[in-house]
Amino acid sequence: MSFEITKDYLDHIHHLVTKNKNSELLKLLEEVHYADITEIIEELPIEDGLYIIKLLDSDKTSDVIAELDEDTRESILKGLSSKEIAEEIDELDTDDAADIIAELPEGQKEEVISHIEDAEHAKDIVELLRYDEDTAGGLMAKELVKVNENWNVLTCVKEMRAQAEQVTRVHSIYVVDDDNKLKGRLSLKDLLTTSTRTAIKDVYIRKVDSVNVNDKAEDVARIMQKYDLEAIPVVDEIGHLVGRITIDDIIDVIREEAEKDYQLAAGISQDVEADDTIWELTKARLPWLILALLGGFISVSILGSFSVAMNNYKELFFFTPLIAAMAGNVGVQSSAIVVQGLANNSLKGSLLSRLLKEVSLSLLNGLTLAILLMSIGLYFLGFNYKIGITVAISLISVIIIASIIGTFVPIILDKRGIDPALATGPFITTSNDIFGILIYFTIAKLILGF
Repeated sequence: MSFEITKDYLDHIHHLVTKNKNSELLKLLEEVHYADITEIIEELPIEDGLYIIKLLDSDKTSDVIAELDEDTRESILKGLSSKEIAEEIDELDTDDAADIIAELPEGQKEEVISHIEDAEHAKDIVELLRYDEDTAGGLMAKELVKVNENWNVLTCVKEMRAQAEQVTRVHSIYVVDDDNKLKGRLSLKDLLTTSTRTAIKDVYIRKVDSVNVNDKAEDVARIMQKYDLEAIPVVDEIGHLVGRITIDDIIDVIREEAEKDYQLAAGISQDVEADDTIWELTKARLPWLILALLGGFISVSILGSFSVAMNNYKELFFFTPLIAAMAGNVGVQSSAIVVQGLANNSLKGSLLSRLLKEVSLSLLNGLTLAILLMSIGLYFLGFNYKIGITVAISLISVIIIASIIGTFVPIILDKRGIDPALATGPFITTSNDIFGILIYFTIAKLILGF
């Protein structure tokens, strides 16, 4: 049964904090998981959250601080001294510790690091801070279990026991040579079923997937997803084993990338949340709204150039929103599928085969929709058959063009190193609205002869 945080529960905690009833508060939170405490703190006033952080032991609150959303964590850290932050950092794995220190003001970073009691831990954190947060080096933790290929099984087990004390969860046992170069991995089953005098180099598995410290986070996520890995070792430019990345870090990467792509597809140019300031939300939304406005002006200009047609064939006007809407919808559908394929690395085949497939699909969809439109229009609206043919041909043409644009714009952006998610949403919708109206009235002019 999941832990439920109710208003009464939060009010009770607030009352205990206000009255400084520490023993009751400790007893109440004693068996509560740190993830639930994180949620409690995010629901309480910052002052109450800070009180709880200072009251509980660092071995629990360190995980809480690491899980807090960035805004809440920033407020909490402002209420802690550099020494208190260092005490929390001491309890965290190096990757989480580096992430928190990276968020501190420049002047405070060195001060916090100087207060970390474990010198080796502090050294590892400083090393991780050198890497960009969107790379494998920025994601990795230094904590891992590794053994030398020249050890025997008995020595290996002794060394592993000592190393495992510093590792929260042992996913894999990595094998290195005397120069700390990654050679392979060791199966726990082989370790348990092999003679204690057997050399590790005789039993370890030489095939091991790894990533370079400079690999992009998205590429690491793709590799771990493809091979269903719980952890992956990280090597430097000359093959030295320098860390490991675990699945929990990759889940965060996938979630953040999905949120970013969703916002881009919705026409939001930067990462924002619902509780951000009006100014931040405006900066994120306004650029795309301006683009849509400019697109609207272009559409109006196109309509104005066909004013004669609007006067002589007023029926054309009533189908303009339909043509524009179909162009936008088809373009967004096509681009969304391509963006998903690019993200999953599942987009296979040549551009020519992709073109033929999209044109065939668009032609089939266009013919089906055109027949439905003609049938409904002739039966219920009784419009001129020339108008019907004009609308039907325009609809098929617009669907084909919109599908091609929706397919190839994301591919072109991806090849130029631009996030293909930019192609979906307002960009495709606006451009296809314009093309749709232009194609519609051009075909109408050819058929109706105005």
